[in-house]
Amino acid sequence: MVTRTLSELSERDTTRVGLDLVPAARRTIGLLRTVNDSLWLHDRPAIVEAVRRYEELWMPLMCGITVGPNAPVVLPPIDVEWVWFCHSLNPEGYQQYCESRFSKLIGKPAIFDKENEEYALIRCRAIWSQRYPSEPFENEADLDVPSPSVVNESLLDEVMKHRFLYSKFSEPYMTETMYLIAAKQRYKGFLYILGKLSGWSSRFVPTSDILIMWFTHQSYPTVYAEDLKEIECDMGKLGRVWETVKQEEVEATKKLWQRTFDQPYEKAGGHIALKQEGVPSSVKPPIYWEAFDADVNTKYKSMIPRFLLEVCIFSRLNSRTRSMQDARHEFLRLRVVRCHRELKFDTPIESISHNLWRKACHLYCEFGTRGIVLELRSRAGLCLKGSKLVDTVTFYWNDLLRAPTLTLGKEVEQKVGIVASITPPAQAPYMLKCVPDRVTDDSGAMISDVILRMNHYRPQEGRWLSRTVLDHAGRESFFFLMKHRVGGGFWRRGGETPSNIQWEDRIIEVREGSWSYVAGSIGRAPEKVVGTAIPKEPEEEHWNAMWHFSTGDELMLRWQSSPSTPGPTFCLRNQSSSDSSVKLLGGRRMQFRTNEIDSNRSQLDEDVESEGEWDEDFVTLVRYTEENPSGKATALINWKLMIVEFIPEEDAVLILLLCVSILRSVSEMRKEDVGNLLFRRRVKEAKLGDRDWGSVILHPSSYSSSCSSFLRPWHWDAGAVMANDGTQSLTRQPAGFNSSAVEGGDVLYKRGIMS
Repeated sequence: MVTRTLSELSERDTTRVGLDLVPAARRTIGLLRTVNDSLWLHDRPAIVEAVRRYEELWMPLMCGITVGPNAPVVLPPIDVEWVWFCHSLNPEGYQQYCESRFSKLIGKPAIFDKENEEYALIRCRAIWSQRYPSEPFENEADLDVPSPSVVNESLLDEVMKHRFLYSKFSEPYMTETMYLIAAKQRYKGFLYILGKLSGWSSRFVPTSDILIMWFTHQSYPTVYAEDLKEIECDMGKLGRVWETVKQEEVEATKKLWQRTFDQPYEKAGGHIALKQEGVPSSVKPPIYWEAFDADVNTKYKSMIPRFLLEVCIFSRLNSRTRSMQDARHEFLRLRVVRCHRELKFDTPIESISHNLWRKACHLYCEFGTRGIVLELRSRAGLCLKGSKLVDTVTFYWNDLLRAPTLTLGKEVEQKVGIVASITPPAQAPYMLKCVPDRVTDDSGAMISDVILRMNHYRPQEGRWLSRTVLDHAGRESFFFLMKHRVGGGFWRRGGETPSNIQWEDRIIEVREGSWSYVAGSIGRAPEKVVGTAIPKEPEEEHWNAMWHFSTGDELMLRWQSSPSTPGPTFCLRNQSSSDSSVKLLGGRRMQFRTNEIDSNRSQLDEDVESEGEWDEDFVTLVRYTEENPSGKATALINWKLMIVEFIPEEDAVLILLLCVSILRSVSEMRKEDVGNLLFRRRVKEAKLGDRDWGSVILHPSSYSSSCSSFLRPWHWDAGAVMANDGTQSLTRQPAGFNSSAVEGGDVLYKRGIMS
C-alpha cells in the first residue's frame, strides 16, 4: 500500500459520503447533550414507553410517509428520536428489523437548521395528532409506576446502555467547526482504509473524533448503507462499535493507520474512546473543562476570557539515527513560545521509538502561549553542566489551526520526526488571584505625601486596605477596598493617627479596573464600584457572622472545631432567586477533586468524604437545578490564599465577594490574621512570563517525578504554586512595617483583630 498523507487524498480518492457530516455531527452532539441533561430519559419507565412509542407508532408512521421531494419533513419527539438514534447504531440489526417489518430500509431526514427543526417538529405534531388522536405527542410515562413488559428487550438494553454516551463527546471544542472538519477528513481516511483492506480479520478501533463521525453517519441509515455499498464493505465486518476492544486490535489499528498515512493514529482531541480489554480506564482530564451555555461576565470590560487548547506531541526516530553513537547524549526539550519561560520538559532520544509514533507529551495550553518549541540538545561532558542547542523547530497555534486535521509534522536535525496536533481553542474557567496593595483613604487615593500636597494638605480621611485582583495572564481586572479596622481616622503631617471602627462599618467594595497613577507609583483606585459586601448582625444565634451582598445574596458563617464539623460552615441564600438553590461546601468537591495525591506534599486529612477532599482553606460553590438535581460545582475558592476559579456562567463579583468575606470573617472568629489580610504593602511577584500559573497544564499521562507544581492544576497544591510567585514573603513583614502612622500603625491593626 502506498503511503500518502491525509492532506494528499483528494475527494476522488476518499469515499463519497452522502451527508454533510459537519452540521450533522454538531446536531448529534446536541442530541446527546439534551439526553444527558434530561434525567427523566435515564429512568427505565420512560425508556420503556419510548421504545413502545417508537415501535408501535413512529416506525409505522415513517413507513407510510411518501419518499421523495414532496414528502413532509418531520422530526419525532425527543424520546422517540433517542431510541431511533440508539437503534441505528447497530446498522446490521436495524436493517434486518426494517426489512422484516416494513420490507424496506427507513431513513432519517437530514435537518440541521434550528428553524427547520422547529418546523419539522410542528409538522410532525400535526401528522401525529391526525394519525394517533388518542396518543399524546410527548412521553407521559409515570416514573413511579412499575414499567410493563417490553417485547423488544434487546432494543431497550441498547438504549439504557447509551444514556451516558455524551460523556465521550462533552469536551467544548468538539462542536467547533475546525474540529469537525478535521474529524470529517480523518473519518474519510478511515473509510478509505476500509475500502482498501482485503482479508482484514481485526476490528478497526475508532478514536473519539472518528467515533462521533461514525455514529453520526450510522444515524442516517439509508445514507450509511449506500456509502458502505460503494466501498464494498459489509456492515457486519465492522463489528459493534461500542463493545470492549482488545489491546491487540488497538495496536493493529495504529500500525495500519501509520502504514497508510505515515502519521500517528491518535491526536489531540482524538484518543481511543472505547474501553480496552485488560487496560484500566483512561485517566480523567486534570482540568474542569466543558461546554458552557453563557458567559455572564461579558458585562465587565476588565474580564478577558481564558481559552485553552489540547496539545499532543508524537515523536519517532528516523532510521539513520539508529547507528549514531551520540544519540544517547541527546534529548528533546519542549518549551512554549510565550509565557512560562521556566517550562522545560525533557525526553531522552534513546527512549524514542524507531518503529511507531509514540506520544511524547500531552498537555493543555492557554492560547496566549502562541505555540510550542522543540529543541534537540546535547548534554555537556562529565565535568561540565548544562547542554548545547543542536536544532530547534517551532509549531505555532495559528499554523496548526490552518493545517489539515489540525496536525503538522516536522523533523529535528533530520534525526527525530515530530508531529504536533491541537484542538481548536475553547473557553475555559476563569482564574483570579488577589495580591496585597497599598492603603487608601475614603476617596480611593493612596495614603501619601504626594496626594496630601495635591489636596493642598487637606487631611486624608479614612483607611481602606486594598487588594489588586489579577487574572490568569497577570492583568489587573478588579480592585478590592476594605474598610478594615482603621477606616474612621484621618491623617495630616503632624496630625492625628487613625482610629478603630466597629465591625458593622467594615464594608467591602469591588471596583472594576486598576490604579490610575498620578505620580510614579502613587495613584488612585478605579471609581466604578461593581459590588459591595456589608457586615450584618446574624439573625440567628448559631451563626457567628453575616454579610449582605449587592448581588442580593446573603452569606452566613460559623466556626466549629469539633471532629464532626471542623473549620467554617457556610450558608448562602438569595431571596429573589427561586430557579436554583446553592450551597457552599467545605473542601474540593465534585469536578474539583484531585486525581491523585502528590508524594511530595502532605497527606490530606484522613476524613475524606466520597464526594470531595476536605481542606478547610477551600470552599466549593455547588448549584442545584432541574438539569442538575445532584448539584454542579461552579466555583472553587481558596479563601486563605484569595484565589478563585469559576465557570463563565458564574458571576466574578459574587465569587470575589465570597472569598474576601469568608477570609475577613474567619480572621475575626479566630482572632488572628489568618490569610495575611492586614498586610498593606505591595509584594514583588514572579516576573510575568517566568511561571504563569495555569498557562500550561500537563495531562497525568505525561507526569514525571520532577513535574513542577506549576504544571498541575493550581488547587492540587495551591500553597506550593502561590509560594513560587513571591507571596511567600507575606509570612515575614518587611523592615519598618510597624512604624507607619500614616497608614495606621501595626499595633492598631492587631488591636482591631483581637478586639
